[in-house]
Amino acid sequence: MTTPETKSRGGEALPIAQHPNADLATEMTGFLTDFSAFQADIKSRLQQQEDRMTHLDRKTISRARPALSTAVEAEVPHQKAFNAYLRSGDDDALRGLELEGKALSSSIAADGGYLVDPQTSDTIRGVLKSTASLRAVANVVNVEATSFEVLVDHTEMGAGWASETGTQTETDTPQIERIQIPLHELSALPKASQRLLDDSAFDVEGWLATRIADKFATSEAAAFISGDGVDKPKGFLTHSTVLNTGWTWGNLGYVPTGSSGDFATGEAADSVVTLVYSLGAKYRANASFVMNSKTAGAVRKMKDADGRFLWSDGLAAGEPSRLMGYPVLLAEDMPDIDEDAFAIAFGDFRAGYTVAERPDLRILRDPFSAKPHVLFYATKRVGGDVSDFAAIKLLKFSAS
Repeated sequence: MTTPETKSRGGEALPIAQHPNADLATEMTGFLTDFSAFQADIKSRLQQQEDRMTHLDRKTISRARPALSTAVEAEVPHQKAFNAYLRSGDDDALRGLELEGKALSSSIAADGGYLVDPQTSDTIRGVLKSTASLRAVANVVNVEATSFEVLVDHTEMGAGWASETGTQTETDTPQIERIQIPLHELSALPKASQRLLDDSAFDVEGWLATRIADKFATSEAAAFISGDGVDKPKGFLTHSTVLNTGWTWGNLGYVPTGSSGDFATGEAADSVVTLVYSLGAKYRANASFVMNSKTAGAVRKMKDADGRFLWSDGLAAGEPSRLMGYPVLLAEDMPDIDEDAFAIAFGDFRAGYTVAERPDLRILRDPFSAKPHVLFYATKRVGGDVSDFAAIKLLKFSAS
């Protein structure tokens, strides 16, 4: 048995347990032991907390992935259902989507067919917007009704100076004009063979969107300029015209070139300058020229008194050419230069002409009328008319 260590004090040997510092040493040893245990416990708790957070993060990410995938694939059922209808006439999936209340609701044939899928509809809208049509510079609004009303205040409300004690004169009452733009049905009827539709490599949606957009763009562009308003939009050139010096509301004012069927000899640029300044200052800031390519070919040769061309090409791809600093829209449905022709228009068309349309586009598949081909009857509703007669001026190729 080991003898406890002793230390001498006053000649006597004392056990270490009875040493004066023994209690302090014991306490320190216990403290260090407890602290080490505490420290280990803290580390263990922190590790557990870190493991728990890592697990939650992984769980959150794993749960988030299906939601993200669902969001991305939300339109896939619509597109697949529409694709199946175009290729084979199977509309069960479209009717199922209608019952489930999906975004792509279907419509019975009596109502004009089925709404196209969003991707095809966006493609058609993009093509219509980018084509050389008055739509590019006009005011375009979406409506849910069968017509659209524009309220125009075409007179200035009177105002006057007044002193504190003087008699104030009653100001004039503004005149509000109500213009109603009815919507008309625009249709296209492209066709494809059933054998082509059965080919899985054939992009039926892309083909259909391109064909419909081309047909719609051609019909719209002509109607916005020269449509008679019967079952189609009313073009701005079909409204009555008067010499601009005698302009009144309800008519479009014009400026003559000074020569029948041509620009005035030696003063070709003068009539264009006069046309620009016949438009009110508040409209000129957003104004643009509208003419066809033949007219543009004649106008771009014009020079001012210092020999500088009035015409300048766009500085970057996609930018319009400019005449006297104003953008030029080349609309091929504008008339050629001829006797008494209104071959050039200038104005703020965003204020002066409104295009109203319903956002939905419908497709009806017809496999019977043109066998062995399949017809696709596409329809949309659109209207257009002048909404401010003061915002558009015309150049008439006449002596007076």
